[in-house]
Amino acid sequence: MALKRSSSMKTQLVDAIQLQEVELEDEINTSSSNNTPPEVPEAPKAKAQTEPKCYTVEEAVESIGFGRFHILLFVIMGSANIVEAMEIMLLAVVSPEIRCEWRLEDWQVALVSTMVFFGFMICGVLCGYVADKYGRWKVVFGGFIWAAYFSLLTSFSPSYGWFIFLRCMVGCGVAATSQGFVLKTEFIPAKYRAYLLPLASIFWMLGSMLIIILGMTVVPTMGWRWMIRFSIIPSIILIGLFLLIPESARFQVSAGNIQGAMSTLNWIAQMNGASLPEGELREPEVIERGNATTLISPAFRRTSLLLWYSWFVASFSYYGSVLSSSELLEKNLLCMTDADPEHQIKHNQEEALCYCIPFNMADYQTLLISCLGEVALIPLNIGLLNVFGRKPSMVILQVLSAFFFFLVNICTTMLGFTVLLFLLRSVVSMNFNVVYIYTAEVYPTAVRSIGMGFCTSFSRVGGMIAPFIAQVLMSKSVILALSPFATVCLICAVGVAFLPIETRGRALLQDA
Repeated sequence: MALKRSSSMKTQLVDAIQLQEVELEDEINTSSSNNTPPEVPEAPKAKAQTEPKCYTVEEAVESIGFGRFHILLFVIMGSANIVEAMEIMLLAVVSPEIRCEWRLEDWQVALVSTMVFFGFMICGVLCGYVADKYGRWKVVFGGFIWAAYFSLLTSFSPSYGWFIFLRCMVGCGVAATSQGFVLKTEFIPAKYRAYLLPLASIFWMLGSMLIIILGMTVVPTMGWRWMIRFSIIPSIILIGLFLLIPESARFQVSAGNIQGAMSTLNWIAQMNGASLPEGELREPEVIERGNATTLISPAFRRTSLLLWYSWFVASFSYYGSVLSSSELLEKNLLCMTDADPEHQIKHNQEEALCYCIPFNMADYQTLLISCLGEVALIPLNIGLLNVFGRKPSMVILQVLSAFFFFLVNICTTMLGFTVLLFLLRSVVSMNFNVVYIYTAEVYPTAVRSIGMGFCTSFSRVGGMIAPFIAQVLMSKSVILALSPFATVCLICAVGVAFLPIETRGRALLQDA
């Protein structure tokens, strides 16, 4: 019985083997008739191996690393800060001159600065929208030409009314050139941003010093109009140099221009002697670019509101420090223990219809030394950004700004005032720099420019108010004029602590 069962099982096994061979033979014949190779068990693995690799712009930027292109980018885009600084600092240098020429009162002098920032505010959002929609490069290049043209026209102003209108137009051009910070940020690898972006203060300092040197040398001999004409020379040079900078690859990808992004990245890789990641560039097109509602969406609402106030304070305190120092020197309002007979004469608008007190050489030198404060503490700025991060750095710098604003009220020597002004300009400049960096890092590419545009517009509200505090209220009371600057800095320090995102070491987002 067992033998019979064993024989039956063998028969079934042989039949199964024969049936399997027949099925395999049929499959081979069918495959060959269709000119297709037979399926083998390893086929799925082979398919996965032949699937092309892909990478993002972020991975490409990190793979290329830092090199010659970034040095070129740093020099050219950093030089844009020279232009911006010259246009803004020009107001502090030219104020005594136009006061004399057109017999202006304090509020009229303050209105000149306010109109520049008004133009900046109006055009800031518009430039940000256009940059997100049509490209960063076009906006920055157009800004250089616009600012240079209207600045030149300013030097031919026949009246005070024309002067403030043309300076407002200059403000629009400066708003466009500020988008260069976004363009620069989008090309720099994450680990280098905290080192390179603060160094932009060097170019701002150079611009500030250059306009003060022009004031020292040109104004006494040729007048303020020729000083403005000479001041547009850097803008003209930059218009040519900017042609060497490509459009942002991050923007090109977000706009669906993969070929353009590949061309840009390949050129940068060749300049740096590096190579792109293996595979092809793949990233989805962002349809909703430049959508302002993203800034107040649940993901960014708190960030945007706190950043708008932080930008307001950064501009209010920075231009407050610049214009206050200019006003204190011009009217001899400083409390000095070693004042010479000339500086003991206090000048107040209430005492006469008008007064003409141009800067003397000592005043120019004090302004020049204070400009050095904007770069003297760059190593400290870099250390704060890398060790503590963006948010703690802003808190520390805001508290220090408030502290030094209060100290300016103390009666001291001329040397003591120069040191205080030096330190004040250092911390308010560093804070402005950190706010710039944080904003460029926290928003995604789809809304990075319009996010920056809204922030810079809010900052110009601070710039519009600062002249009336620093140049009008200062004549009434030094402590009343300086206290608002210190107070808003302290409030901002508290607000910054509630920012929900720390961007140190974080990759730039492409879409919200």
